[in-house]
Amino acid sequence: MARNPRPRRPPESRETRPSPHAVLDRLAAGAGRAARITHTEHLPPRPGRHAVWPHRIRPEVINAIQQAGIDHPWAHQAAAAEHALDGESVVIATGTASGKSLAYLVPVLSTLLDGSEAPNGRGTTALYLAPTKALAADQRRAVAELAQPLGNRIRPAVYDGDTPVEEREWVRQYANYVLTNPDMLHRGILPSHPRWASFLRALRYVVIDECHTYRGVFGSHVAQVLRRLRRVCARYGAHPVFLLASATAAEPAAAAGRLVGLPVREVADDASPRGELVFALWEPPLTELRGEKGAPVRRTATAESADLLTDLTVQGVRTVAFVRSRRGAELISVIAKERLAEVDRSLPGRVAAYRGGYLPEERRALEQALHSGELLGLAATTALELGVDVSGLDAVVIAGYPGTRASLWQQAGRAGRSGEGALAVLVARDDPLDTYLVHHPEALFRQPVESTVLDPDNPYVLSPHLCAAAAEHPLTEPDLELFGPSVPALLPQLEAAGLLRRRASGWYWTRRERAADLTDIRGEGGRPVQIVEAATGRLLGTVDASAAHTAVHEGAVHLHQGRTYLVKQLDLEDPRSAVALVEEASPPYSTTARDTTSISVLETDTEVPWGDGRLCFGSVEVTNQVVSFLRRKLITGEVLGETKLDLPPRTLRTRAVWWTVTEGQLDAARVGPEQLGGALHAAEHASIGMLPLFATCDRWDIGGVSVPLHPDTLLPTVFVYDGHPGGAGFAERAFHTARDWLTATREAIASCECEAGCPSCIQSPKCGNGNDPLHKRAAVRLLTELLRHAPVEAKARQEARDPQEPQGPSAPLDPPVP
Repeated sequence: MARNPRPRRPPESRETRPSPHAVLDRLAAGAGRAARITHTEHLPPRPGRHAVWPHRIRPEVINAIQQAGIDHPWAHQAAAAEHALDGESVVIATGTASGKSLAYLVPVLSTLLDGSEAPNGRGTTALYLAPTKALAADQRRAVAELAQPLGNRIRPAVYDGDTPVEEREWVRQYANYVLTNPDMLHRGILPSHPRWASFLRALRYVVIDECHTYRGVFGSHVAQVLRRLRRVCARYGAHPVFLLASATAAEPAAAAGRLVGLPVREVADDASPRGELVFALWEPPLTELRGEKGAPVRRTATAESADLLTDLTVQGVRTVAFVRSRRGAELISVIAKERLAEVDRSLPGRVAAYRGGYLPEERRALEQALHSGELLGLAATTALELGVDVSGLDAVVIAGYPGTRASLWQQAGRAGRSGEGALAVLVARDDPLDTYLVHHPEALFRQPVESTVLDPDNPYVLSPHLCAAAAEHPLTEPDLELFGPSVPALLPQLEAAGLLRRRASGWYWTRRERAADLTDIRGEGGRPVQIVEAATGRLLGTVDASAAHTAVHEGAVHLHQGRTYLVKQLDLEDPRSAVALVEEASPPYSTTARDTTSISVLETDTEVPWGDGRLCFGSVEVTNQVVSFLRRKLITGEVLGETKLDLPPRTLRTRAVWWTVTEGQLDAARVGPEQLGGALHAAEHASIGMLPLFATCDRWDIGGVSVPLHPDTLLPTVFVYDGHPGGAGFAERAFHTARDWLTATREAIASCECEAGCPSCIQSPKCGNGNDPLHKRAAVRLLTELLRHAPVEAKARQEARDPQEPQGPSAPLDPPVP
């Protein structure tokens, strides 16, 4: 629970807790380090504004809050509680550590106390949804602590995949505040709703924490899970109020409304106090090495962040380093431990890695060590970003732009949570977006955060949830409006596929297996692949099925808890028991998979003339195959060699934005046939790298293809597509912001200091063609000519409509069966 920043014990003195400016000065004191800081932003402290709790809050709850050291709420907490008590769904979109948890928990606890006095036995209930197990477990601890003075009338319990079987029946029958995640709601609670009847019948509130994380395909799935929940609750006579908590986001009420399918009130005026924040942008230096095509090689963000974590740990500065990948988190932890051992043998034990894929007992032990202060430094993936309450942190190191400004501020806000000053450092990766941002700080500090992109009407998302809903209770005509306007077109396809059967009373699920098991709501493409130590048979962890070809192919380096393993065999023959066998090793390199991609146009929904060229949006089919992997030196990233792989191709039907240019435009841009392939390829790479600045996506959520003569368009064409079946809304966002998006792309290439192209502008870490061909200057000329003809009215059209509002999905060519 994010508490109001009023610690029960006095804060540490300035002698023992250095100012963030002093900490940054020490980091910059090393040789050549000051030049790596491209910008420093100072956010001054802000006073808080108090209010009073609504008079309808039970006095016992207010007393419990006061015993926790909180005398008065902030104004936004009181406003959110008032909406909740009025029966209005509300989203609280305020900064990290602004007390969002307390804002929804107070009316929930008060209502649960009211219900505990009802004669029906079970009393009122509430459901809490978190995107991660760690956050749900952390919230349960906080709720139990806060509600302790209320006695056993508040009975919080976690219900997720880690809950022992013997405890689950107690949770169903007696818990009145159940904490879970969307996955368990989808696969465990809703399909078994008769066993949850007493809980669902009394359900008054549904809390959705960190709701800004529900975006893209995952967010679209969760939106349909919530519609199924509302439908099942209505059968039992319950119509719960939704209370949502979000990091600061654009249009939070609209995004929350799309998520839950109901009108939502907005509370976004943050009245909490904020300590001083010093935010530094840090660009690693160029090395003497030369990479592909002789391009200069910049020191990796991983190596640079490991150095910073080491230095901060030596200073006694409590720090979390946020890393984008599981392997990166492990690697930073390993490097930091090795360097700390050279300073003080007691320090390596105070640094660890934290990521998804760990076994439950490993996660719990790390969370406890972090809470207790036993750990001084932690290299973590976003599994820790999402709300695990970490008090007393002094600094945050962010190894690479996390994809959205909302996530950036969420991670930066993890430090200084006791109201003290804090330091945040964004370490740029060697790619176009990170390089652009550290040299254009206004794009981070002078721009609003993004809107959340999700499309619940995506037919590839909606179809399996219609099947799951029918399995829970036969679908009827009145149900169809709840699930959106695409339902009438999809039901006949599901009938034709033999998944649903029409009867006079509605549509019935026809199969013997559970419908909810046929889809993975995180869009990860099936059951996780188990990673097993070959010599002992010990389960080390899991990896998503969709990532198996790139992460645990034969010969891949796998890191787990600071140990290094080599994958000896990847067995995907039976998707239900897929396994990667590994053995411990110490290779002096990391591995990166390489792939090839082709694309075909299925349907063009919209096209806009850009001079003689065209900007288009529609449906495509992408064929991808992992063909080899590179071995790279750990610190420098230098390529040591390439090994071929024999893995099957994968096909994906999705949504894409693409643009074409004509021979006349090529002549005007002075791009000849010998430069064309390199110009298109360079523009494709840079545009993929820049899109996360305009859509709430990650570079790895999207893909691209460039072709000097595409068989479907008969013109030179660049495609950028969503990396999820049916699309995720990112390509559509790119289409509607194309002028600004491609303008920033051109500027990122043109402003880079390299001569012929480098990872900071046009080279891509995931290029299947080894970044060949690429032509930097021709790409700049080509984009300049393309943008010269971009219609000015495109921007006006963009502002005249909600760019996040889907235009209505096109009917898929084949039934999108689960």
